[in-house]
Amino acid sequence: MIKQFEIRLPEFRRGYHLITRIIENQLKDLPEKGIINILVKHTSAGLIINENADPSVRNDFESFMNKLIPENDPAYTHIMEGSDDMPSHLKSSLTGQSVTIPVTNHRLNLGTWQGIYLCEFRNYGGPRKLVVTVCS
Repeated sequence: MIKQFEIRLPEFRRGYHLITRIIENQLKDLPEKGIINILVKHTSAGLIINENADPSVRNDFESFMNKLIPENDPAYTHIMEGSDDMPSHLKSSLTGQSVTIPVTNHRLNLGTWQGIYLCEFRNYGGPRKLVVTVCS
């Protein structure tokens, strides 16, 4: 059986935001065993699974990505939507826009220190939409 629905996230500022609880609060009747796929429907944001305990990890991600892919690089030609736009597309290509997680005993089977992050790469990205697909 396959179920699918959308989650509208609140607007987040630029950075890495744990959204595990938001997603878990929207999950109803997960199968005993299965897989869940979550896709962010935007080209300037990403989804990852990583450290969920120490907030300094989020700051380090942001700092590293900004060094790796800086704003205002003279090589960019896609610049009409602001200095954060092209870098956000490049960053989302590196992180990816989806995660797949096993479901075990009606719950997401994440590791002890794992959480789901929305990676907001725009200064003002607005509310983001997720597509959640549950397969059992």
